[in-house]
Amino acid sequence: MRYMSGVLAAGLIVAGAAFSLGAASADDGWVTLVDATTKADFTEVGKANWEMKDGALSADKLDGKDLSYLVTKTSYKDFQIKAEFWVDDAANSGIFIRCDQSDKIDSNICYEVNIFDKRPDPKYGTGAIVDVAKVEPMPKAGGKWNTYEITAKGTRLTVILNGEKTADVDDSKHAAGPIALQYGSGVVKFRKVQIKPL
Repeated sequence: MRYMSGVLAAGLIVAGAAFSLGAASADDGWVTLVDATTKADFTEVGKANWEMKDGALSADKLDGKDLSYLVTKTSYKDFQIKAEFWVDDAANSGIFIRCDQSDKIDSNICYEVNIFDKRPDPKYGTGAIVDVAKVEPMPKAGGKWNTYEITAKGTRLTVILNGEKTADVDDSKHAAGPIALQYGSGVVKFRKVQIKPL
């Protein structure tokens, strides 16, 4: 009887540990903004033909002259972002963070983590934070799936593209604000975008 009680207690301890591990991994703090089937409730500034297609949030055409941005309704201060994206060689896109406003988006009022292989000044092209952190040499993102890992903690901003750090800078211009996904030109697809407040 004592042996059976010991086995039962050990089993309960193991089961409890497994439950705790499962709960921790299920509740790791990441919030999904885009995945293969859904997208968050964004506000759109400017118009493009955004649609869920083949497991990605895609756009390839503007509706009008203004660039299009999908803007979160939540403001974020310190956070990490993980994003999977595909662009063609002609694409102009980016992930805008800590925007000072939600109804007008540009690199003057946000930090713009750029996706723009053909930017005339490549120092602030793909992998750079426009007008804040240069990238040299500029990596190319066109024609393949890529991953961005973006961290904003206090004044420290870091960008990792496909496992390589492309930007690491201290800057205090923008402290908090919404996140925005940009469509400017070419073909742009976001397969997964997650954010984790820190």
